[in-house]
Amino acid sequence: MKKLLATFCCFPLITLAQNFHFSARLGLAGYQGDLKAHSITLSQTKIMGSIGARYDLSEHLTARSYLTLTSLRADDKKGTASMKQRNLNFRTKLFDWELGAQYHIFSLNDKWWTPYVFAGIGLYHFNPYTKDSVKRFLKPLSTEGQGFVQGVDNYKLTGFSIPVGLGVSYALNEDMRIGLELGYRKTFTDYLDDVSTNYVDQTALLNARGQTAVDLAWRGDEVNGAPYPVAGSPRGNPEHKDGYYYIAFTYTIRYFFDKYKQIVGLPSGRREKRVGCPATRSY
Repeated sequence: MKKLLATFCCFPLITLAQNFHFSARLGLAGYQGDLKAHSITLSQTKIMGSIGARYDLSEHLTARSYLTLTSLRADDKKGTASMKQRNLNFRTKLFDWELGAQYHIFSLNDKWWTPYVFAGIGLYHFNPYTKDSVKRFLKPLSTEGQGFVQGVDNYKLTGFSIPVGLGVSYALNEDMRIGLELGYRKTFTDYLDDVSTNYVDQTALLNARGQTAVDLAWRGDEVNGAPYPVAGSPRGNPEHKDGYYYIAFTYTIRYFFDKYKQIVGLPSGRREKRVGCPATRSY
């Protein structure tokens, strides 16, 4: 009777748990913008890690959500000749949350692996900085006249993104999957690196934000002694927004729920055919 009562009370949990997975990602993330000579490279990437969850809505469609922590960086010293003359660099910690959907090309009821594509919406937070003798956050310095030059607004450190990508998933067993994923974040800011438009007038920048702002808005003098550029000279390219990408290994597990059901004495709910559980292998 107790088992029957427990089964009745927990039936909704059992039903949902069959398709619910905890998930993790570990890989490398890279920045794309004015301070990188090539759009996508493995150079100047940083470690990224994610925790999240997936829920199988059908044989082919999965809802997913992740929280990610990584860093982005780039340095003109590793770019083209003209970039080396500009001599700017930046780093930032990046916090990222995504909510999206993943479409499996094959059904994991029929195969043990499948390629997939995904898309969704995201929210991220960044705060670019550089170093001279100490760590300097760049937004307060208004290096392009943000906040004191007419028509140049301060940029926001939190924004929305569009996550897109593809991957491949392999089912180790009914409860565990591993995979490899390539992802890209389209953002709507050009200031991940604090570089976007033109050099602001040196005197105006000095009066508004001080000598440190002038020193970090133009660092070409550190390598070639060149004077501060004429106001209005290009500093970046506002036509192309910044973005970031990653390559990561993925791991998902449903094992926790089967253990829970064993502990309370409920049937495991395993079936030979169900979403996320491939058919028995034949040897």
